[in-house]
Amino acid sequence: MQVRQLSVSAASLAQADFAELAGIDPQLVLVFACIEAMQDPGFAPTLAAAFPRAQRVGCSTAGEISNSGVDDGSVVVTAIHFNTPAFRIASVDLAAMDDSRSAGQRLAAQLAADDLSAVLIFGQGVAINGSALIDGVTQGVGPGVVLTGGLAGDAGAFERSWTLSNQGVSQRAIVAIGWYGSATRVAHGSFGGWQPFGPPRRVTRARGNLLQELDGEPALDVYKRYLGEYARDLPASGLLFPFAMLGDDLREVGLIRTILGIDESDGSLILAGEVQQGGHLRLMHADTNALVNGAQAAARAAQAMFAASTPGLALLISCVGRKLVMGGRTDDEVEAVAQVLGAGATLTGFYSNGEISPFVGSTSCALHNQTMTITCLYEE
Repeated sequence: MQVRQLSVSAASLAQADFAELAGIDPQLVLVFACIEAMQDPGFAPTLAAAFPRAQRVGCSTAGEISNSGVDDGSVVVTAIHFNTPAFRIASVDLAAMDDSRSAGQRLAAQLAADDLSAVLIFGQGVAINGSALIDGVTQGVGPGVVLTGGLAGDAGAFERSWTLSNQGVSQRAIVAIGWYGSATRVAHGSFGGWQPFGPPRRVTRARGNLLQELDGEPALDVYKRYLGEYARDLPASGLLFPFAMLGDDLREVGLIRTILGIDESDGSLILAGEVQQGGHLRLMHADTNALVNGAQAAARAAQAMFAASTPGLALLISCVGRKLVMGGRTDDEVEAVAQVLGAGATLTGFYSNGEISPFVGSTSCALHNQTMTITCLYEE
């Protein structure tokens, strides 16, 4: 595997020199870009002209990750040449949020095969039910296939997001890469670092990813009381106070749900993934040191899967909520991952509206929020 990377400002993309990247004859080019670049009508044609023989896949972000650290307003282009290319690209349009599970099933139908080993997914970051999408893909490809990826960002606005494929830039398309056989190995890790506070709250009314009532009260009213002065900045401030999902014993189950939007008319919260009516939730908060330690734990989990091998590429997908908490120290979590994975790994990725990864030590996949999720690709 050969990997080359270029990070440029959105304003200078048209003048970028892609010769070194194109020189390795990449079969796959991953592109993570700010929303300004994605809205530029010349964006996709520029990439197509630079890499006419490669599959071009990516999405918009709430911050771009590269070997140099974290940037805003940039485009990170990572070209990959596989010794034994064994992947396929799939894409489907999402009609509406209620179409999320069906869209996952349609995506899986394009990828399903006996030797399918892993799927990397990039979906919209708004107006999507991420956990339903994952359920649909899992139904189609089977529980033994590793699913990773993330939901596109839009700089924390939660208004519009974009994905990229060879068909161009789209606000509706969900794009996925399926990996086949054992030529390309996939390792993964995911960890948070958030701490719970306040009492557990029972979900007395919910529908899919719409949280309507907590303890018999409108969920938005309960949430606003906890947030205090932060409530005036909803839904953006909700990134700082996600929910931990709890089991029947009121212990955390390892899943976090972020608020993507609010509905003042009925007092409901729109979450990135589903919650169970009758289940329990608890609010969470974090500090920078805890989040950096969580990123390091995710890297160690991925490292444990590839042991003595060297990953050619490490895809880091971290939640935009983590970026807001860390502020000027966002580079710290990327540096923590780099220290664990070593100099041989090229880092790329983005800050997202949701992360897709199996639980550590399992192929059982879920939509995560507020985590650092790492997908490592390597050829042995």
